[in-house]
Amino acid sequence: MKKLLIILGGLFALLVIGGVVASFFLGSVVTKAVNTFAPKVTGTPVTLESTSISPFTGSGTLKGLFVGNPTGWKSPKAFSLGQAHVSIAPLSLLGDHIIVNEVLIDGPEFVYETNIVRNNIKDLLANIEQFTSGLPGGAAPAPADKPAGKPIKFEVKKFRLQNVKVTVGVGAAALTLPLPPITLTDLGTAEGGITPDQIATKVLTNVLGSITGAVGESLLKGGNKGGDAAAGAAKAASEGLKKLFGGNK
Repeated sequence: MKKLLIILGGLFALLVIGGVVASFFLGSVVTKAVNTFAPKVTGTPVTLESTSISPFTGSGTLKGLFVGNPTGWKSPKAFSLGQAHVSIAPLSLLGDHIIVNEVLIDGPEFVYETNIVRNNIKDLLANIEQFTSGLPGGAAPAPADKPAGKPIKFEVKKFRLQNVKVTVGVGAAALTLPLPPITLTDLGTAEGGITPDQIATKVLTNVLGSITGAVGESLLKGGNKGGDAAAGAAKAASEGLKKLFGGNK
């Protein structure tokens, strides 16, 4: 009996060690993939500090994501987040159709700039769409360390951003506004899975709509708590959005 307990204890220790190693390996693979692949998709600097994923539960955390602004805008940042929590169906990690049960991003910060006819978020979306359209079938390629074959696709059951802030303009004219929570469900479900760039497009499109609403609401309420310069930035942003979406013709 004593020998059996020793053997079982050794097996358990190996299992724990194996889980820790696998978690580190999966996290490093994701971090490397994001830092290598994402800048090509967005056409801007993108850095992810670290990732940890448990192969047993499928839960994980991404920390320190920074996405730079497209060329021609003043702020170096388009958006950033401290950390995001993900929950993945563990067995799906073995295939090319990964099922993500939930993505929760808490406290993301966006920077919104406009020059009346364009804005930085729209330019970021255009970069992503241009990258995707240049690929066969519009599908994103597999990471470099993945064997060639079917592209990896994702199905996201629930995607939520909460405690979102957007800074409209830069410098003295900047105005920081809160955005309502943004929840998206069943991303890629009908399509049988979609690529990461397609997910990014859907999310950023919804964020842009939320920014539009927040700026408009701030103006309706006469929101110049940040000063006349900040209110002027919001007004310029609103005018740009109206022209962008066909208003004031």
